[in-house]
Amino acid sequence: MKIWLDGELVDQSEAKISVFDHGVLYGDGVFEGIRIYNGRVFRLDEHIRRLFDSARAIVLNIPWTFEEVVRATVETVAANGLKDGYIRLVVTRGVGGLGLNPYLCPKASMFIIASTIQLYPQEHYDNGLALITCATRRPAPAALMPQVKSLNYLNNIMAKVEAIQANALEAIMLNEQGYVAECTGDNIFVLKNGVIYTPRISDGALDGITRSVILELAGKLGVEVREQAMTRYDIYIADECFLTGTAAEVIPVVSLDRRTIGDGKPGEITARFIAAFRELANSTGTPVA
Repeated sequence: MKIWLDGELVDQSEAKISVFDHGVLYGDGVFEGIRIYNGRVFRLDEHIRRLFDSARAIVLNIPWTFEEVVRATVETVAANGLKDGYIRLVVTRGVGGLGLNPYLCPKASMFIIASTIQLYPQEHYDNGLALITCATRRPAPAALMPQVKSLNYLNNIMAKVEAIQANALEAIMLNEQGYVAECTGDNIFVLKNGVIYTPRISDGALDGITRSVILELAGKLGVEVREQAMTRYDIYIADECFLTGTAAEVIPVVSLDRRTIGDGKPGEITARFIAAFRELANSTGTPVA
């Protein structure tokens, strides 16, 4: 496997960063997860734009231009001969001292991994996921803006621990006011009486790329979408529910906290969105070659 590291494609065994890198020491950095479908990188410009926005929000200067990062991403995919897969692009604060001061890190570091991923077993795409509500809350926007995809994912990891310990693969996370924010790594949508609802970004949800694709597809499919504050009640009484994310893609949900959603099977509208997403993903994107 070839890894792009600070301007060079190197073998995986040579892809190393310093123990003094603030990404390692403090989780100081940002990242993006990007998908490759049918030899094309899906929504590449949107992902790189969000990467730069996340970096700007935490006062992290990326020492490569937008165009250079796009080119490096495509080169990494090509070097690994991937037609379908997953890209992890990481920017760290770089090497510095043992103190917190980020201004003592003279230059950021970046690496790009292009490999494969399957977030959930196929059976859950066919039959749906069972969710729980976890006790771990999403950080308040005043603490860390939810739009920033930072390397410090401990909040999400602890929520994932709760899910796994409860024999679930995913969990709903609430904000401090008790409203639904998102899952540990995915955005959430519910369908009720022909209308799709999803939490507002201001309630702690990440402004997901796949989430934005679903909002676009809803218009083409003639389904109304409303972004609004949601509680678990809205999920309990939903006719259908599904999650979205770059790694997860679109996956149905059939229960929350052992309460059956709808008829306990993936819904027809969810199936339409899955089909529309797959068609779009496999026919558009930035060509690798």
